[in-house]
Amino acid sequence: MMGLLEWLVQGTIAVPGGSLSAPEVVGNVFGLASALLGMRRVVWAWPVGLVGNVLLFTVFASGSLSGVVAEPLWGQAGRQVFFAAVSLYGWVRWNRLRRHARAADGGAIAPRWATWGERALLALVGAVGYAVAYVVLERLGSWGPATEAWILAGSVLATWGMARGWVEFWLVWLLVDVVGVTSLLRAGYHPTAVMYLVYAGFVVLGFVVWWRAAGAVPAPRTPQPPAEAGPSHPTRVVPEGVNA
Repeated sequence: MMGLLEWLVQGTIAVPGGSLSAPEVVGNVFGLASALLGMRRVVWAWPVGLVGNVLLFTVFASGSLSGVVAEPLWGQAGRQVFFAAVSLYGWVRWNRLRRHARAADGGAIAPRWATWGERALLALVGAVGYAVAYVVLERLGSWGPATEAWILAGSVLATWGMARGWVEFWLVWLLVDVVGVTSLLRAGYHPTAVMYLVYAGFVVLGFVVWWRAAGAVPAPRTPQPPAEAGPSHPTRVVPEGVNA
């Protein structure tokens, strides 16, 4: 058992011309599995994703694993921490909805478009999150703080949107992937960069699936208690010929 754990943290996978980091590859496999389950709106998407978060944190917290840059990618590592926190929230929320108000098609949550107020909130949180992340990552000495800050802020927004059941979260993921692929290739994290390309194609598919579901799946209705009847009055019997 210890041998497997050590391999997951420090092991490598032989490939033609070299080797790949085992935790980077396995962590991304768990991430892809989480995304697939999320598209199906299955609660298991959250705990599966948490496993990937732990593995990928160990990868990015040490820049030496990339073989190209010596600095840790604190933006990538930090987003795994935020992922874990938001995933716990999503896990609890989807599990509660599944038990009390399952979507009509069997999914744990009924997808819907965010309201304009919710979209404005997403934009505001994203702007503030990017600014804060950039300052923090620059002070920490993270590699590429400008792109890392966007990847971190965008990833948290997308995960939050998924937990809320907003269709727009897929579009946020697409913007994260576009920046992430180029950044990770330059940093030497090739397995994760390739996985981002896979994610990008999957994100488009997931967006279409949730878009259709948002129009086809009615929102679940929480059972309402029966309305209380008003106070009953005894019926008065009036004899014939007598005015009431």
